[in-house]
Amino acid sequence: MKFTDLDKRMRVFETAHDHCAMPGLYLVARLDGRSFTRLTKDVHKFDAPFDVRFRDLMTTTAAHVMQCGVKALYGYTESDEISILLGPDEGMFGRKLRKLNSVLAGEASARFSLELGAVGCFDCRISQLPRVQDVVDYFRWRSEDAHRNALNSHCYWTLRRNGQTPRQATSALSGRSNAYKNELLFSNGLNFNDVPSWQKRGVGLHWAYHEIEGVDPRTGATTQAARRRLVTDLELPMKAAYGEFIRKFLGDDH
Repeated sequence: MKFTDLDKRMRVFETAHDHCAMPGLYLVARLDGRSFTRLTKDVHKFDAPFDVRFRDLMTTTAAHVMQCGVKALYGYTESDEISILLGPDEGMFGRKLRKLNSVLAGEASARFSLELGAVGCFDCRISQLPRVQDVVDYFRWRSEDAHRNALNSHCYWTLRRNGQTPRQATSALSGRSNAYKNELLFSNGLNFNDVPSWQKRGVGLHWAYHEIEGVDPRTGATTQAARRRLVTDLELPMKAAYGEFIRKFLGDDH
């Protein structure tokens, strides 16, 4: 069999299930760390429940993914996950989901591993969101997850430090209300309102423009040019205010 014929026949097996994202839809790539609980608690022993070093690893990784060739409008990270918002005009790889999933997971895994100095892997899934409101709701969903995770984590580790086993601490918090958990922390010397915002709301990454001064080489005249830089936001707003914050990055169609 000629190589061209063999190549054509075998590529069918690779591409038979090549699904593409619909045109004109926003895409959100959510990257999750694989076995990061063991990685951060047993292998590398980051501080619990939160560690600035791990936060910075995740933020650096998110920033890298936003600059790896995709048209990223906004990035967000909380706990061991990263969400990257891609615009409706994103055309990388012809919007093939298989390629986007594998490349973005690979980029995140590579950068995180380099920063950590050890292997750390991510998987990736992509949500196709037809409306601006769906995008807003997605990021509000992840923000609420961050808040829930922060409250539960601080409570869990408070009980662990008080001598309870993992099983006992988990059981003690099962089914408990937020009011109970807040009171548990307060009675142990921690006001949850005083917990840093990045722990409760996650970290946002977005583009900002600034003016720089230059010189026109032809005339010697002073010129102004706009440059884009990535901003890390550790003080994200909450709830409805966060929704309005997200809308700023979605163009003029909202």
